[in-house]
Amino acid sequence: MLIRKLLLPLTGTAAGEAALTTALTVARMWDAHLTALHVRVDSRDVAPLAGEGLSGAMIEEMMSATEKESSARSSAVRAMFDQFVAAHGVTVAEPLSPGATANFASVTGREEDLVAQLARLADLTVVPHPEAGDDVSSSDALHAVLFDSGRPVLIAPQTAGRTVGTRICVAWNGTAESAAAVHAAIPWMQRAEAVRVLSADEYQRRGPGAAELLGYLAMHDIRPEVAQFRPMERDVGRGMLGAAREFGADLLAMGAYSHSRLRQLILGGVTRHVLENATLPVLMAR
Repeated sequence: MLIRKLLLPLTGTAAGEAALTTALTVARMWDAHLTALHVRVDSRDVAPLAGEGLSGAMIEEMMSATEKESSARSSAVRAMFDQFVAAHGVTVAEPLSPGATANFASVTGREEDLVAQLARLADLTVVPHPEAGDDVSSSDALHAVLFDSGRPVLIAPQTAGRTVGTRICVAWNGTAESAAAVHAAIPWMQRAEAVRVLSADEYQRRGPGAAELLGYLAMHDIRPEVAQFRPMERDVGRGMLGAAREFGADLLAMGAYSHSRLRQLILGGVTRHVLENATLPVLMAR
């Protein structure tokens, strides 16, 4: 499957800039269309948060201030989008235009709801890296795509690299989540210069092993090498990132895991460590 449509929930942060650079790089690779989506806060959502004891005039003032701030932020994000698109040689055009194209969309509402809905008709959603000090499990956009869209997500690094997907590492442990990540990564692996499957006894779960994965990938004309990695300081995620770094990977594909099946999920330890510490793009699916 070719990648033809990308979605990027865009904010006006340094992480948002790096994610936009990564998304534009991917768009050029695949001659794909990128929709940069900025979700504005609905000023009406401020009223229930105002609490009791505030007059109608005070609530109206708060709503007006929220709307003004939201408009200013949207304008700043749009200006950033225009600047980066021009710098990366991507045409601002509607989908189905030839070559790599992009458009900017500003909508009002709840980010997690809108991102999940729009991601369902995107081949890939690019999400900014968690800001320094932020809890990755609280990322609304990340959770929306992983758990409510049914589509893969690419978490951009804090600093965008010059390439994405020329050297790929695939983290495999036999689970349904890692199988979903492999499926999402197949078009990337088919055009990569080199692919390495990462496995570890401490990471493996009940399911097919790395040898069985090699046989499956060979049917897709992909012939990777296999490398066993070891946890670093008893940390599987750290060992995985170390193995990817040693390979010179510019893309890591892995499943996203959780300890809870409830809607408000807390990401598992390996997933959390990778998302918070990865310096390369991470392709995730579940």
